[in-house]
Amino acid sequence: MKPKTRVAAVKTRSSRGSAVDAVVEQIRALIADAGLKVGDNLPTERELCIQFNASRNTVREAMRIVKAYGLVDVRPKVGATITDNRMSRAFELFSFNTMEVSRKTFNDVQAFRDLLEVGSVDQLLDRLTDQDIEDLYGINNRLAEISDIQEASEVDYDFHTRLISILGNDAIMDVYKVMKPVVLRIMQKGKTRRSYKTETYSEHAGVIDALAARDRLAFQYRLRSHLMIGFKNFSEEMEAAV
Repeated sequence: MKPKTRVAAVKTRSSRGSAVDAVVEQIRALIADAGLKVGDNLPTERELCIQFNASRNTVREAMRIVKAYGLVDVRPKVGATITDNRMSRAFELFSFNTMEVSRKTFNDVQAFRDLLEVGSVDQLLDRLTDQDIEDLYGINNRLAEISDIQEASEVDYDFHTRLISILGNDAIMDVYKVMKPVVLRIMQKGKTRRSYKTETYSEHAGVIDALAARDRLAFQYRLRSHLMIGFKNFSEEMEAAV
C-alpha cells in the first residue's frame, strides 16, 4: 500500500502544475517507493497511463524528461529500464566537445534545464525577493541594446543563471556552469540578433512578470515555451539515436 499512497500524494501536490510535471514526480515516487533498482523495468507506457490517469503524450513527454535526467533507459520492445547514468549523462551532454548540436542534443539539454529551472518553481517562489525581480529585469533590458549574437547569448545565459541563483543552491549553480558551453551553443544556433532583441526579450519579460505576480502556472508555461524556442533550427542528425 505504501507505493500507491505516496504516488497519490505526489499527484495531489502536483495538481497545480502541468500534467507533465505531475507525471515526472509520480514516476520518481514510483521508482523510490517500489524499491526499483538498476536493471528493473518500469510499468509499460499503457500501464503508466492508467496508473497516473494521464494521456499517452503526457507519459511520453514525462519519460523523455526522466530519461534526460539519467534515471531510465528507454528501448524499443523493452520499455523503460532503471539506470544510474546521472553523472555520466551530464558530462556527456555538457562536455566541451558537444559543439555540433543536433535536435536530440537540443531536446536532452533543454529537458535537463527544464528540470532545473521549471521544476524548481515552488522553491523559487518561496525564496523570491523584490531585488531578484529587479535584477532579472535589469539583465533582460540589456538585450535590447545588444547587436552581437555572442554577447547576446552571454546575457541570455546570465539571465538564466540569475534565475536559478534564487535557489541559493551551490551544487545546482556548479552544474549550470558545467552546462555553459553547450547552452551557449544552443542559444547562438537557435536565435538571431533580431530575435534576441524582440522574441527573447519578450519571453524573458513574460517569465519575470509571472514571477512578480507569483503566478506558478504562468511561470511554468512561459519558461518551458521559451526553452523550446529554436528547435526548428537544429538538424535531424543523430535524432533517431537513443
